[in-house]
Amino acid sequence: MADTGIDKARVRRAFSRAAETYDEVAVLQREVGMRLVERLELVRLHPRWVLDLGCGTGFLTEDLLGRYPKARVVALDLALPMVRCARRRGRWRRRPSAVCGDMERLPLAAGSMDLILSNFAFQWAADPEALFRECLRVLRPGGLLMFTTFGPDTLKELRQAWSEVDAHQHVSPFIDMHDLGDLLVRTGFAAPVMDVDRMVLTYAEVDDLMRDLKRLGAHNATAGRPRALTGKARMAAMRRAYERFRRDGLLPASHEVVYGHAWAPDPVAVKAETLIS
Repeated sequence: MADTGIDKARVRRAFSRAAETYDEVAVLQREVGMRLVERLELVRLHPRWVLDLGCGTGFLTEDLLGRYPKARVVALDLALPMVRCARRRGRWRRRPSAVCGDMERLPLAAGSMDLILSNFAFQWAADPEALFRECLRVLRPGGLLMFTTFGPDTLKELRQAWSEVDAHQHVSPFIDMHDLGDLLVRTGFAAPVMDVDRMVLTYAEVDDLMRDLKRLGAHNATAGRPRALTGKARMAAMRRAYERFRRDGLLPASHEVVYGHAWAPDPVAVKAETLIS
């Protein structure tokens, strides 16, 4: 898969600045994160090492500490202020191992993790194939990867409104669910499962949406983004274009939520299955 054009230095700066405001507006992220960890109840897994990949402020890290009391939990994020927040989430006498690092070049040993959980981090990968290969590398045979990310219909109203103003890329691109599934297979994962959910947040004004995105750190980090400040005239034009989506007095912001999970192949299990058959 081609490079997404994501500028990771910009991503790091944006989330570093947003560390103190993220939890105030991360309603969707918390809801989807809880739905993600609920799926762990459907699998038989007793991990010794768990990685919260792209941990953000660590609200899922805290859940994992409680869910797997005997496991060592690692919280990893590209933005150091986020990692510090996650570290503070740890329980008395039991805190996560906090690591600041790049998810496409994980500073972790091969075969060191039994479970990788990631909530809304994968859309920030510059090279999704490298990301999946790294996840596979650090998983033990039979280990599980579970993640959420955004699909192409996310913020479609904002994307459409801006397209009527100029030719710049104002909204980050998001990879289709089927392409992600194909990528999991291509990188060597076994039994991938993908599904999608659609959620809509509503706002009184488009400026409220833009403000929330800024406080989340969800800036446009693509190479095709506008480099100059957006002028008042173009902002006003975008607001007018967005108004056509208003329903029942509110403006929608659509989110296509993609869930995925896959397993690291277990050669021993495969061999045993072959012998039995």
